[in-house]
Formats: sequence, C-alpha cells, structure tokens
Amino acid sequence: MIYDILIIGGGPAGLTAATYGCRAGKSVLVLEKETFGGQITWSPKVENFPGFVSISGAELGDRFMEQAMEQGAEVELEEAVSVNTEGDVKTVTCASGAEFQGRSLIIAAGAKPRMLGLPREAELVGSGVCFCAVCDGAFYKDKTVAVNGGGNSALQDALLLSEKCGKVYLIHRRDSFRGEAKLVEALKQRENVEFVMNSRITALLGREELSSIVVKTGEESREIALEGLFVAIGHAPDLGAFGSLIELDGGGYAASGEDCLTKTPGVFVAGDCRKKSVRQLTTAVSDGSAAALAACAWLDSTEGR
Repeated sequence: MIYDILIIGGGPAGLTAATYGCRAGKSVLVLEKETFGGQITWSPKVENFPGFVSISGAELGDRFMEQAMEQGAEVELEEAVSVNTEGDVKTVTCASGAEFQGRSLIIAAGAKPRMLGLPREAELVGSGVCFCAVCDGAFYKDKTVAVNGGGNSALQDALLLSEKCGKVYLIHRRDSFRGEAKLVEALKQRENVEFVMNSRITALLGREELSSIVVKTGEESREIALEGLFVAIGHAPDLGAFGSLIELDGGGYAASGEDCLTKTPGVFVAGDCRKKSVRQLTTAVSDGSAAALAACAWLDSTEGR
C-alpha cells in the first residue's frame, strides 16, 4: 500500500500530525522505533499540558496514540534507517528489512537529552533523574536537587529550581561556566544555590528512587543526599539517517522554520528535531499540526501531475 503520509516518529509531534492528516482525509502510517508517546512517557506527572490538571506521561502518550488510531492512522513498531525519495513515492526502509511507501513524509524523529552515561541512570529516569526543570521542577518543591551542566540551559534550570527547591547544587566539570555571565551572577545571589566546580558525578544511589549522588572533585569523592538530579548537558537530534533530505544547523537540528518545510519536496519535519528556541510538549504538538497541514496542502497541489 502507498500511504498519503508516512510519519517517522511516534511522539507527540508525530501522533498529532497523524491525527490532523487523517482528519483531512489522508491515509497515514506512523513508524516508531521505541515507545509510542515519545519521551513524555518518562514523566511520572504532566501538569503543564492544557486540558489536564495532572496526568501521567505514560497515560498522555497512550491518549495521543489512541486518538490518532481512532481517526484512522495505522502504526508500526519499526525503526526507519533509510529513505529513498526518487520518483513520486517515498520509500522508507526499516532495520527489520520491512519497507513502507508514501507520497509524502513527515520526519518527527525527536531529540534525546544527552545522558551522563552512569550505571542505573536510565532506570532512575522519572524516579529522581530528570531532564526538564520546566516540566518536573514543581515536583521538587522545598526538596534538595542538583543540576549537572555548565551552559545556559543548566544555569536557567538552576535559577528556576532555586525558586522552588530548598537547596540546589550546580555541578560542573570545569572551573567556569559556558553560559551567560548574567545568569551566573544571578545564581550567586541565591542563598540556596551551591556551586560544585571542577567536579563530576560518578554514581547514582538509591533503590527504587534516587536518594543521593557521588561527586568527585580532584581525587576526593563525597556523597550528596538529594531527591532530584536534573541533567542539562544538551540534546542530540535523532536525524542521522535523514540528513541528506533536510538542511541541518551546526547542532544537527533540522534548519526548518515554523512552516516545517525542508529542501526536499514532499518531506516535512516536526517536533524536537527541528531548530527552535523552546522544546516543550505544546511546541511539539504545534509542529505536528503545522507539518500535517503542510503535507496535505502539498499532496493536494500535486494531484493529477
């Protein structure tokens, strides 16, 4: 079968695109390599998405998928590894060897937060290990947390958390920050923020939830008791297999605007893999709707050619 729209990525952007595409009368297939719902499924609670006072990330991800399927979208748990755009039909080849074809393609592959690479880190995601202070900071009101990183994102996270948390440790592997000096000065004024410089985290401790970390400074190590660790060392867009279809910026993100267009006719990009200043659940679903509507308009304009 040749679908009207193929979507690579089953997170909020991809599933929103699927819903909009189906409602426009197009046939849609969504390919997802890991978990439908995307990274939001890691969050134990989501309290900043309109329409829900509080909902688990897993349940919200399920609702995205259920809505898309209710509208007629098909889904496959497959990892897309290459795309052939020659001719009028795009062919996506998956790691399993399966091939799927579509007249248009939306790449919503997402961007994953870079991890520290420590034992049990993945296991403790959502149980003390976090990547988004805006999303999860409120759950640590009056508690002790740490932020790991030295760029603007880490500094902004630490500032935000210092307004809610009882204590914030800001841990950086160098003796100075890469981020803006004004942010550093603002943090120095916060009595509940402690800088831990020239240091790195070497271990995460706790059974079912994070209870402390081990930090090494020079040859000395110490254990810091806390409830939350916010890792802010950047994100990595998941566009390796599709770089030839779209223009990338210096960070590897798709250099597409709000219209979600790419340099390849009939190929669109949406979600966290797109260059943008804000990466939130709401901006992902916004991209998904924009990309789907752009794909539908492109399909309608090429009918009969």
